[in-house]
Amino acid sequence: MKVTAKRTQRNLVLELQGELDHHAAKEVMLEIDRCLDVALPLRTELDFSGITFMDSSGIAVILRLFKRMQNLGGSMKVTRVPPQAMRVLQAASIGRVVTIEEGERQG
Repeated sequence: MKVTAKRTQRNLVLELQGELDHHAAKEVMLEIDRCLDVALPLRTELDFSGITFMDSSGIAVILRLFKRMQNLGGSMKVTRVPPQAMRVLQAASIGRVVTIEEGERQG
C-alpha cells in the first residue's frame, strides 16, 4: 500500500495505491497522520483512484481522517472511488458523514 502526498498551500491530496485491507490500514493511518502533522491542511482530498481492493478497514481510515480534519478545523472528501470500494462505502452509508465523489478529478 502506497500513500503519496501532494500539497499546495493549505490543501492536501493523499493518493492511495494498492489494497486497503486490515493488513495495510494501520500503516496507511500512520502515514496519513504524518502528512497531516506536516501540512496542517484546511482541505484534504483522499484520492482512491489507485485502490485495487478495499474492505471495511478502509472505512476506519476515512473516519480517522475525517476526525483529524475536524480537529484541525478543516474539511475532507474522498474522490475517484473505484466501483468495488464504492460498494463497501455505500453498504456502510459513509456518504452520510463524508463527501464521496466518483470519477475523474476535476481541474
